[in-house]
Amino acid sequence: MKQTDDLRRGVDRRSFLKLSGLLGLGVATATAVPVAAEAVSFNKKMVKVSKTRLAMGSFVSMTLLHPSKDRAEEAMEAAFSEIDRLSGLLSRYDHSSAVYDLNTRGHLAGLPPEVSQVVASSLHYYKLTGGYFDVTVKPVVDLFQQKMGGEKKLQPTDAEINDLLKRVDARNVELKDQAVSFKAEGMGITLDGIAVGYIVDRVSELLLSRGIQNHLINASGDIRTRGAKEDGKPWTVAIQDPWKQKKYPDVVHLGDGAISTSGNYEIYYDEEKMFHHIVNPKTGHSPVEVTSGTIQANTCMEADALATALCVMSPAQGTQFVNGLPACNSLVIGKDGALWKSKGWKSAAI
Repeated sequence: MKQTDDLRRGVDRRSFLKLSGLLGLGVATATAVPVAAEAVSFNKKMVKVSKTRLAMGSFVSMTLLHPSKDRAEEAMEAAFSEIDRLSGLLSRYDHSSAVYDLNTRGHLAGLPPEVSQVVASSLHYYKLTGGYFDVTVKPVVDLFQQKMGGEKKLQPTDAEINDLLKRVDARNVELKDQAVSFKAEGMGITLDGIAVGYIVDRVSELLLSRGIQNHLINASGDIRTRGAKEDGKPWTVAIQDPWKQKKYPDVVHLGDGAISTSGNYEIYYDEEKMFHHIVNPKTGHSPVEVTSGTIQANTCMEADALATALCVMSPAQGTQFVNGLPACNSLVIGKDGALWKSKGWKSAAI
């Protein structure tokens, strides 16, 4: 039963971005159960191969288009293997991972290049967002999980939160060459808000290297697309109502690009959603003004990190921030259901 419950929690996490265009008009949602690879021949020139599998604590779906069914399926298997390899490196839960080792020791030399790249990017987005994206919030996230993650829920006190906030500051992460260290005792990092996007980008690059020019990867809301669908039209992504009323606040088209959404209903510890997996690194509390934030960007890693920051800012502040970024657009859903769109956001007609 525990495994089943864990799988269900994984499916719920970041499941509000839905893929469309392959089933009639509609919207092919993130599948709730693993399925075997499906191969469909649309014409003599193109075969669509689709598969959904448990990975990175949730379900990952891929759709690949290629003239050769065998080559597409071989590329699919290589892609899932790469996901397993990278998630093993970047997980904060896996006791054999570099991130777990770093959090335990407070310093680590000989970082795998993939971990070094993600940590460096995390520090970049910390600066870009003015500190609203900060991977050092781990101590506070751990506090929420420890006090409210079990059957007996105990609300963290302000004193407990304020004490841990002393350990939250990405400026105290020193990365030099392939070594990283913390400048303060008790620090730790969580790459949950950026690692999935990074992995999706890497897998997309792998598929391209194997000749799969047209593909879509959906890691439960972190989405990367290349090329087009089997009919030559762009991929379509619908953004689901956070309150799960089977409504889509908006729909967008993607060619070569990425989109990611973060929200307070992905992982939360109380019915009021006052304590959830997103933490404002400046206050130590979970933000309440934003229900979900969506970022369109050139890479999934950028979309992933900025979507997290978007949820911490106010709707007006976040929208203004994105308006100042090149090649990025956003959609914020406020706690009252109001939609805030950046000036370059383009809705798709269906």
